[in-house]
Parts: sequence; C-alpha cells; structure tokens
Amino acid sequence: MKICLIAEGSYPYVTGGVSTWIQTLMTEMPEHEFVIYVINADSKRKGRYVYELPPNVVEVKEVCLDSYVMEKGKWGRRFQLPQEDLDNIVALISGDETLNWEGMFNLLRSGVFENTIDFLSSKDYLDIVERIAERVNHPLPFNDLFWTINSMILPLIVTVREELPEADLYHCVSTGYAGIAGVLAKHLHGKPLLLTEHGIYSREREEEIIKADWVKGEFKELWIRYFYTLSSAIYAAADEVITLFHRNKEIEVEMGCPEEKIRIIPNGVDVGEYAELPAVPDDGTIRIGAIVRVVAIKDIKTMIHSFALVEKEIPNAELYIMGSADEENIYYEECLQLVSSLGVNNISFTGQVNVSEYIGKMDMTVLTSISEGQPLAVLEAMANGKPVVATNVGSCKELLLGKTDDDEPAGIICPVLHYEKIAEALITLCRNRELREAMGKSGYERVSQFYRKSVFIDKYRTLYQSLGR
Repeated sequence: MKICLIAEGSYPYVTGGVSTWIQTLMTEMPEHEFVIYVINADSKRKGRYVYELPPNVVEVKEVCLDSYVMEKGKWGRRFQLPQEDLDNIVALISGDETLNWEGMFNLLRSGVFENTIDFLSSKDYLDIVERIAERVNHPLPFNDLFWTINSMILPLIVTVREELPEADLYHCVSTGYAGIAGVLAKHLHGKPLLLTEHGIYSREREEEIIKADWVKGEFKELWIRYFYTLSSAIYAAADEVITLFHRNKEIEVEMGCPEEKIRIIPNGVDVGEYAELPAVPDDGTIRIGAIVRVVAIKDIKTMIHSFALVEKEIPNAELYIMGSADEENIYYEECLQLVSSLGVNNISFTGQVNVSEYIGKMDMTVLTSISEGQPLAVLEAMANGKPVVATNVGSCKELLLGKTDDDEPAGIICPVLHYEKIAEALITLCRNRELREAMGKSGYERVSQFYRKSVFIDKYRTLYQSLGR
C-alpha cells in the first residue's frame, strides 16, 4: 500500500514528538510505501532534513508557502467570477457555515488565475474584502483589513494550487493547512482520508494569536475563527479521526467532529530501549533534564525562572535543556539573555542530543509547555523510571497521575506559566530521593502497561489495512 503522510512545519525539518512519531510509524511498517507531503513556511528549509528517511519513503513533496514571492501579477484585473465563488471566499474568511470546499478547490485550482498573485491583486478580491469589511463592522483602516485577509488566505491558496501525489490512503498528522491538503486529496483522488490529531491545532493557533504582537487586537477573532474553519473541513471529510487521549476527543466533539469517527490510540515507547541506559552518577549533584525544543510554545522562559528559584534552594542542582535551539532563533537568544539577567549558573543548553545518552543520568525531568498533545518526552522519562514535573496541558495529568484515584503518581502536575509552583515541585523532588524513586517506579509500570510502541504500531497497521482495502 502507498500511504501519503501530510505534515505541516514538522517532519523532516525539525525534531520533536510529532516528527519522531512519523519516523517511527514509517520505520516500523516496512511493508508499506510512504510519500511525505510536507508544508513548510520557508523555502530556505527545502531539502534540509534532520532525519534520515527510511528506505520505504518513495517520494517527498515539499510545499513552500513563501513560493508566491517569485510570482508576478498585474493589479486591478477583473475576472468576472461567479457570485457563488465570491460568496464562498467571503464564507471562508468570515467563518460562515455555508462554505463549500469543493467549490473553493475548483475555483482556486482553475485556469482562471495564472498564479496566486493574479487573484490577490484582482478587483474581484478587492470586492471580497469590501464585503468582509461590512460584516466585520469595525472602525478600522481598510488597508489593515486588506493585508490581514491577504495573510490569512495566501498560504491556503498556495497549498490548494499544489499537486498532490497519488496514493492509496492519505494520512494527515494535524488539521490546519495540512488538513486542507488532505481534504483536497480526497476530493481529487477519492481515496480514504485519516487524521491523527496530536494536539488540538486550532486551539494552539488560538493561544498563539491571543498572545501575538503581529496580530492587531481587532483582527484576533477573525484569525481564530479562520483556523477553526480549516479544522472543521477535515473533521467533516475524514473517514476516521485518531486522537491520543480522552480529553482531546471531548474537545474535538465540542468543535463539531462527529463522535463516531473518533478513536483513541495512545503513543507508545519501546520500554526495553530504556532498560540499560547510563545510571545517575553518585556525585552529589541533582540533575534535572528537559527533553524539549527551545521554542515559545514549550515556554522555556518559565522553566528558566523556575530553575532560578531551585538553584537558590538547591545549589547542587543542574538543569539540562536537551533539544534543538535553531527553530526560533530570536526566542533562543531571549532565553540566553534571561539566564544572564537572572544570574543563573547551572543551566546547560545542550542542543540536539541522543536522548538515550542523557536521560539515564537525570534524577528527574521537567516540561513547562503551554500546549501539548501526549508528549513523547514524558513517556521516555517514565520508561526510564524518572519522575516528571509537568504543566497541566494535553495528557500530562493523565500520564503522571493515572486515570483513577487509586493510581500512584509518576510526577507532579503544575499550573501553566506558574514558575513558583513548578520550582516548588522540583525542590520537593530534589530533597526527597525516596519520593523520586517511588514516582519513577509508578511511571515505569504505567508505561509498560498502557503505552507500548508495539501496541501503537499494531493498531495503526490494522487501521491502514481496514481503510486501504
């Protein structure tokens, strides 16, 4: 079977839980061929992979959203678009439920426009923005609204106008633009469509937009509604929707995904891989590990603030931030400046490392994300018998505290952004070796019972076979 995996901004350009999940899925299923269809914001990343592609990857299709900068168009043309096409684009931007995706695809892929800029520089597009301005009814400069809508719709047009490789099954690993590519694939080729939602993409974009300086306050609602509209398209079109834990399923149902489509398949790790790792050195140092990319959504700044408090109470504590730092360079520099301004001495940014060479030497791990799905970093720590301090995001609470009141804790859950509570939890574990060992044992037993890689792979193998027949 040929399976097309559709990803956005992750594999094979950056490391992380979703990328590792994709690599594992392909590696463990050599009986299938895989096509990677990846949507990437920056053409400079094209061909710069951080993963060695498995031999059963037969094609990589890279869609660069900034490709439009090389296009040329003539301002002010009139294409005389049918009223239903104009209505459809207004519905897309305004979040109207009358949106017809089939009509949208047919319009944007038609020969009417030579390229993306042709449409965005047309009088027809100007008419659309004027209609939306009437609906928004904000006393805002028309020019600001025009360029805001331009920024919203441009990546969608670039994505929709690209050709999709033919496959027996299309599998999206998020909603958003990747999800739209999947809906388009089903429209063009009539093959089954599967969605695995690790985190809730539209919720993550909402959090980013609320905090973003680049989106003016009046336009935040417009952006947020737009991303929910994109998600609703694949919820409607997908044959099956896979999520990782029960709370995500509840959110998807709240957002309009039919409950009967959704099934839960947790992530998994090979517990045996963590059995013989290097042990914690008996040298009096308390080592805290963070298996995490240095990006804003992981909230490394809160982690730094927390450790600054830990270091004052536990002078022999060390924090190792183990993950790539080149994805958001400005944010990484801000983190370094924060370390310096707080006068923290014992923080090491290791860059990307082989986790198995480090995690065994840690006394505990920490995760301070503001959004997660089911983080592989937590599963890896539990598989190695390490207690975890994590924020209450995604499935972290379920992983660390279990599903029932009788389950023994495998770590401590803290509020998002609350660096004092996180520091308090870390200090508690630093001072209590017996507690660390008890929580580590509980985590190991939970992973061994409920989160095995072999089970996760078998369930997807069966799912592929049932859909791809």
